[in-house]
Amino acid sequence: MGGPEIETLISLLAKLPGMGPRSARRAALRMLQQPEARMLPLAVALAEAARAVKPCADCGNLDSRDPCSICVDPNRDRSVICVVEGVGDLWALERASVHRGLYHVLGGTLSPLSGIGPDDLNTATLLARVAEGGVAEVILALGATVDGATTAHWLSDRLRPRGVTVTRVGQGVPMGGALDVLDDGTLAAALRARRSF
Repeated sequence: MGGPEIETLISLLAKLPGMGPRSARRAALRMLQQPEARMLPLAVALAEAARAVKPCADCGNLDSRDPCSICVDPNRDRSVICVVEGVGDLWALERASVHRGLYHVLGGTLSPLSGIGPDDLNTATLLARVAEGGVAEVILALGATVDGATTAHWLSDRLRPRGVTVTRVGQGVPMGGALDVLDDGTLAAALRARRSF
């Protein structure tokens, strides 16, 4: 098909999320057909991002600034921290423009079966941020999984005594979702989280 350089390019592209071998071959072919317009700018951007982007010491977001641009934004509500499992969750909330407070990235969830405990996550920094004062609410925006629930309970037990309100994102029937295709846990969560109509 091509030389070792092409095979290496396809192999590396295939490791990206959402890319399989066929998609990687198509992407490599498109880049190789116009290397000056597609490949070289991508190579420069990749090298620059690898050099400049680091985790924020305050919240764990990825940015070329530390503290990150969200943490230093004077228009953010500093009394509310939204706790997420990963940076992808933070970016999704930012894309949706639904949260105007600060964030905190845990870097995963507690998972006793996998040997992931509180010391393996970014929990100490969160508790220190709350202890500094000024935080009124912590929103736990964690996945609706057993590990997400375990993490939410663990955090809640440590945050409530510090005088902050601890809330959790609503869970249940998604917009446009049909009841007959949802699992039992989602239906149960939706019924428990019901509100006035």
